[in-house]
Amino acid sequence: MRRDHGLIIEALEIAFMLLTALMLAYTIRHYIFTITVLRKKNNASLSVHETFEPTVTILIPAHNEEKVVGRLLKRITELTYPRGKMQVIIINDASVDNTGKIADEYSQANPFIQVIHRVQGLGGKGKAYAMNAGFKLATGEIVLCFDADYYPQKDIIEKLTEAFIDPKVGAVQGRVVVLNEPQNIVTRLVALERIGGYRVDQEARDRLGLITQFGGTVGGFRRSLLESLNGWDCSLLAEDTDLTFRVYLAGFKIRYNVNAECYEEAVDNWKAYRKQRYRWAKGHMQCFFKHALNVLKSNNLTLKEKIDGLLLLNFY
Repeated sequence: MRRDHGLIIEALEIAFMLLTALMLAYTIRHYIFTITVLRKKNNASLSVHETFEPTVTILIPAHNEEKVVGRLLKRITELTYPRGKMQVIIINDASVDNTGKIADEYSQANPFIQVIHRVQGLGGKGKAYAMNAGFKLATGEIVLCFDADYYPQKDIIEKLTEAFIDPKVGAVQGRVVVLNEPQNIVTRLVALERIGGYRVDQEARDRLGLITQFGGTVGGFRRSLLESLNGWDCSLLAEDTDLTFRVYLAGFKIRYNVNAECYEEAVDNWKAYRKQRYRWAKGHMQCFFKHALNVLKSNNLTLKEKIDGLLLLNFY
């Protein structure tokens, strides 16, 4: 009996030591990230090739987004990128409100905007399904993604595409900024998270040559790479994190451009906040079990990328 009790105590001590070591690793990691960002000046551009203008497809999944989709589409018509090199595809994903009607109105007035209507039963199963449906019609060399409740800068495409002049870059990520930050305590907390995630973590990982993360929106991919990866994995809740690791495991990099800003309406109540974070946590764990071993075995990742990748898979 005493021996069993001693084994339990020993096991708890080992678990405590491992947990302490893990927390220490994350603490050191975040201090390194913060110091890296504070010490280095921000670059105005990722490249000097201002005339680089690949053809672009913008995918916009929209499920019951009548309150915000019109604002985004109006801004899309104001973008400074050449119209002849821009294709916009709105995926009306089984909406039961006026999302489809609003999208059709903008499509009729702007030939470069297309609308896909996914009916009930076929649509409404999740963002990954909608993105794959839109991707089938994409013709651009670069495929960019924007959620319907986001509001980009007018020159967002120029900023997001400039990194692709480097053939080693397979994807790019811009910065997310909370638009409704002053609304209440929840939106303020989300804004603080976004600042930490995009102004510190993402920028530091990019500067240090670690695993820069694709966040699911305000970013994009080479169409050829996305085709080779078979698009979005519909079986995972964190399809963006999954794509991040598939890009790196395929031998490509993701670049982050802190100057490519896009503004979002953050969740504004605790119930929505909890639901969103639970989805992220579960999705990251799905990605961990899918990719952890592949990260360790990969010949396309450096040692520091492998360490950071494993830490990233467990942090959300």
